[in-house]
Amino acid sequence: MIQQALINTVKSSWSEERSLPFSVYCSVKEQHILNVPVVKPLFIAVLEGEKQLGSEGSIECLAGDFIFLSDSPAINMRNIPSDKEYFALLIEFEIEDFVGIDVENTGKSSEIVAKGKNGFSVGEVSSELEKCLQQFIEFSLYAPKTMWPLRRKEFLQLLYHLGYEDILSMATSHKLAHSIHAILNKQPAEEMPLAVICQQLAMSESTLRRKLNAEGTSIQQIKDQVKLGLGLHLVQTSRYSIGHIAEQCGYQSQSRFSDRFKQRFGLTPSALRKTRLID
Repeated sequence: MIQQALINTVKSSWSEERSLPFSVYCSVKEQHILNVPVVKPLFIAVLEGEKQLGSEGSIECLAGDFIFLSDSPAINMRNIPSDKEYFALLIEFEIEDFVGIDVENTGKSSEIVAKGKNGFSVGEVSSELEKCLQQFIEFSLYAPKTMWPLRRKEFLQLLYHLGYEDILSMATSHKLAHSIHAILNKQPAEEMPLAVICQQLAMSESTLRRKLNAEGTSIQQIKDQVKLGLGLHLVQTSRYSIGHIAEQCGYQSQSRFSDRFKQRFGLTPSALRKTRLID
């Protein structure tokens, strides 16, 4: 059972006006979102309500549970409110955060990979994790951004110590798609030419396309992932108008953004925004 103190701390700390190393997703009506992109290892703690993942809701997280996801191009999610609301805390990790979390004995690496082969780890937010999350949030309010990785690594160490060794398998090997995503994410509203991307990666266009094809993606898919992923995040976490969000994501018209958003996620930005509002 999650203590109300943690929920209160999260609610009082979260602000769309400042950069923080965590996000908050909440709704008062059920949300069914298709093809959600997960670009980096992602920890989700369900504090109120219920979360289901997978095409048939095969993965279930109740209030007081967490799920740790590895990167995935598309995953279906349902956020189901309790009597009050659905409320979740999200922390995104960098691959570098996993460096130094050593496997204790020989032969254990293969066991960990086998345990985490499904690309996720599910568990309970224990009292130890809850205290660590509380400290993580409070620390982020006054500590400089350069120190955030220290607390992320500390959190991973605690998860590993508590027996969730399969989280190490969430840090997949670095992909070219990750590098391109990072480049585009710096200026999501800009239409960056392929030649500029290749120049930053010191790579020819043909080599870039060939390597992306080997990873099962393309430059256009990554661009859509960046723009629509940002759009989904802003609809879920901010009070910005849909028109403003469309501009932030690089769409010249709100209708074009809404059309692409619905094609990807199965509902319009306005319909998703309404799930966060009380009638």
